[in-house]
Amino acid sequence: MPKAHIHTADGAKITIEGSAAEIASIIKQIQSSGPPSKAARRISKAAQQTRDRKRRDSASDRVTSLKEEGFFNQPKSLSAVAAELEKSGYLYPVTTLSGVMLGLVQRRLLTRVKKEGIWVYGKR
Repeated sequence: MPKAHIHTADGAKITIEGSAAEIASIIKQIQSSGPPSKAARRISKAAQQTRDRKRRDSASDRVTSLKEEGFFNQPKSLSAVAAELEKSGYLYPVTTLSGVMLGLVQRRLLTRVKKEGIWVYGKR
């Protein structure tokens, strides 16, 4: 049975096994499809921008935006930070936020002090 090995412009490697007529038909279909249209490229570019935007909005970014809004003008506990993020629709367990908050303290964006046995975080 005849075989055909095809390498497309986008790097895909295709191996076709069948009759000569079947192989010719498939090759014709591949060649007629051509490169993606401008609209398809635009959609993929928009999808990539959306992914990039989602990637930028990490937990530390969201906590930093709370700081910029003045949320940390008074010291807040981890549970208060989690509750405030939850109001905006972002659900983070306190165990996740503890590492995020510690990282922000180490980067000197926030400060933390122990009050009545509980760590509270405030504006630096």
